[in-house]
Amino acid sequence: MHTFDLSRPWQLHPQVAVRPEPFGALLYHFGTRRLSFLKDRTLLALVQQLQTEPSAQSACTAVGLNGAELRRYEQALGALAASSMVVERTP
Repeated sequence: MHTFDLSRPWQLHPQVAVRPEPFGALLYHFGTRRLSFLKDRTLLALVQQLQTEPSAQSACTAVGLNGAELRRYEQALGALAASSMVVERTP
């Protein structure tokens, strides 16, 4: 898996639907027909925050992530990018 670039702007893929759940959320990609589970509410908040922040790093800061926990969420974003659930945002 590639290293996820926190300095870049990201967003949910336009074909991804989010269904919040008590444990986090389900993401369904209508193009690939893949389902992903977000296993906690912080990850859901982070994915939603990607839409409006200038970078993934600023989205992490906005949801209160720092230090050791940041690495775990960076890896989760990397997995979501590898499965095309999140894509780099272009101007």
